[in-house]
Amino acid sequence: MTYAIEAEGLVKRFKETEALAGVDLAARKGTVLGLLGPNGAGKTTAVRIFATLLRPDRGRARVAGHDVVGEAGVVRSLVGLTGQYAAVDENLTGTENLLLIGRLLGLPRREAKARAGELLERFQLTHAAGRAAKTFSGGMRRRLDLAASLVGRPSILFLDEPTTGLDPHSRGELWDLLRGLVADGATALLTTQYLNEADVLADDIVVIDKGRVIAEGTPDQLKAQVGGQVLELRPIVGQDLARAHALVAGAAGPAARIEGETVTAPVKDPELMPAVVRALDREGIAVGELALRRSSLDEVFLSLTGHRAEPGQAEEDGGAAGHDGDGSDRDGTDRDGTDRDGTDRGDTEPGDTVRGDTDGDGSDGDGPVRDGDGLEKAVSRS
Repeated sequence: MTYAIEAEGLVKRFKETEALAGVDLAARKGTVLGLLGPNGAGKTTAVRIFATLLRPDRGRARVAGHDVVGEAGVVRSLVGLTGQYAAVDENLTGTENLLLIGRLLGLPRREAKARAGELLERFQLTHAAGRAAKTFSGGMRRRLDLAASLVGRPSILFLDEPTTGLDPHSRGELWDLLRGLVADGATALLTTQYLNEADVLADDIVVIDKGRVIAEGTPDQLKAQVGGQVLELRPIVGQDLARAHALVAGAAGPAARIEGETVTAPVKDPELMPAVVRALDREGIAVGELALRRSSLDEVFLSLTGHRAEPGQAEEDGGAAGHDGDGSDRDGTDRDGTDRDGTDRGDTEPGDTVRGDTDGDGSDGDGPVRDGDGLEKAVSRS
């Protein structure tokens, strides 16, 4: 089987914090691999290693068969990266943002402009192409950010919680765009805490917690691990909720939970429903609702990690205040002494900055490119 993304025994530490503790995973070519886990699980750290922005302490990671350390330049030419927050220059227009990335990637100005127009049309942003990004809605900024990741025509995408903070409509638009990219042959590694998003988009899922893989499989396989179905009941009288929970727990075990006005329990034994019905009748507890439904990924997550996902919160692998999720300080410097492009401070590599560009595409005539976020996006492709 051909894997587009592979990791074997991936380890990364930030001083006393072990962000990754031996992660193994693989994404099949032309599919979406969902990487799930609570805040601090190591999702962002893994993404940054695959994108060559961090070096693993141990283990191996390969993208399209190329080692992310030994062949980092080749990997960067094949991948696109979209982080947790839209990395666009608010003062540049939609066209200028994409033109900036194209020029940073070394495209001739005419080709960069043509590519920008093509992507703006594909992402339904043509009407706003001449407006400053600061006037865009959240969904438009996200679409522009994803478009920027595609300027260099990557075959592999790393999407780190790309829909965080978006409304349901904008999230759905981004889902449709991702489906289209995968249908065209792209491979995507998607981290998310919106579990319905993983359920809808992911062909395979890997769940990590505290830097370790704790489960993997298709969405249906993971649901089967906690019971293919869930029993739900709601007593008519609210005061009967605790008694109903005790009855269900007696039949289903400690996995029975109270959620609002409802008692839920995974169904691993087909005799559970009849047993609960008999117990309720015996105790004289009247119910307004009693049903069986399929397990959700939210219940899988709860069963595996002990708590529900917390959508909309940024990953914090490092766990310390004042640090981003990948163990880096918020000034863009990693705590292991490397800049965010994975380069040791003081060791400048070709492609880190673009100088002498006077074309008006976002760089100073005699200095480095002004847009730090755009630079990181381009460095991941250079």
